[in-house]
Amino acid sequence: MQKVLKVEGMTCEHCVQTVTEAVGKMSGVEKVDVSLEQKEVTVDFDESQTEMEKISAQIEEAGFEVKGN
Repeated sequence: MQKVLKVEGMTCEHCVQTVTEAVGKMSGVEKVDVSLEQKEVTVDFDESQTEMEKISAQIEEAGFEVKGN
């Protein structure tokens, strides 16, 4: 499944790297694309291994705000 999340607080390439690494290490996550310009994180994941809520929580734990879900 693919989901696009609006994420606030990303301001630089370090932020992109932080989000990419935080989400990419999660079980079930197959691909992470972060767009600094669009303030979006696109995640491809296996629903049988993780949930959108856990992905959002991981992004927020990294210090960013997920808008909607």
